Amino acid sequence: MTLRRNVGATMLAATAAAVLATGCAEVEEAVNQGGDTPCAEYIEQDADKKRITVTKYLDEERPNGGEAPDRTTADLAIAAIDLMCGAQADPDTPIREADLSGILAPR
Repeated sequence: MTLRRNVGATMLAATAAAVLATGCAEVEEAVNQGGDTPCAEYIEQDADKKRITVTKYLDEERPNGGEAPDRTTADLAIAAIDLMCGAQADPDTPIREADLSGILAPR
């Protein structure tokens, strides 16, 4: 019986950890500022958080019913925002001020 309890407890703990890990990504996306994220905050983010931030920003910019941005669009936007924020003198500049012309389809 003890072995069965240990296996059950281990499975329960593994399931709980998976749910928490998934929930954290959803929470990060929900509280993320998207295009309003200032450069100072953006440059401190790791690659995964930058992708979440930029994808949320791109989603904000697409017209209703438009297609979600693909990976290439997100990669190009990340590069443009990295360039702007890296050269930006004002750390409070929101990432939405990056020049994404040619990356985003006109509205």
